[in-house]
Amino acid sequence: MTQRNYFVHETAVIDDGAVIGKDTKIWHFSHIMPDCYIGEKCNIGQNVVISPQVKLGNNVKVQNNVSIYTGVICEDDVFLGPSMVFTNVINPRSAVIRRDQYMETRVGKGASIGANATIVCGNPIGKFSLIGAGAVITKAVPDYALVVGNPGKQIGWVSEFGHRLNFDESGEAVCPESQQLYRLNNNCVSRIS
Repeated sequence: MTQRNYFVHETAVIDDGAVIGKDTKIWHFSHIMPDCYIGEKCNIGQNVVISPQVKLGNNVKVQNNVSIYTGVICEDDVFLGPSMVFTNVINPRSAVIRRDQYMETRVGKGASIGANATIVCGNPIGKFSLIGAGAVITKAVPDYALVVGNPGKQIGWVSEFGHRLNFDESGEAVCPESQQLYRLNNNCVSRIS
């Protein structure tokens, strides 16, 4: 018998064929389905469902009551807030089977999605972006974007630490916590130090 190198609460269900990385924690009443991949040092909260073919990178934090459906890929260091929602079919109907039409939704490295936000499938979420609580995402989100509302609207930019960036006339901003320098050019943000 192989010994697990991750934690699973006794009420969680782990299906055969799920791959779970070292030091990951899976909490109460969660269901991890076959053929999904969960990286190392992830935290899967209470009442979470992870469907087949989902991929979670390392250090992904999934808060309570989140369902991650087939088609979702989360890169390293992603945060998924409580009760946020992914979809995977653009026009669902109970009487019409569309399992062959699942769309991919990629969440970039370090992105955070707030509580009760909804991500409509097929819209990539840029790295280090911040989606506010309750936002409804209906289009692609750029790297480092700050998006709020329904429908989601970009209202600014954030650093890798999640701080709002205030760009000067030369298009540069400094993160107050890390002192990292960012540049805004052609409506794209990049970290330059």
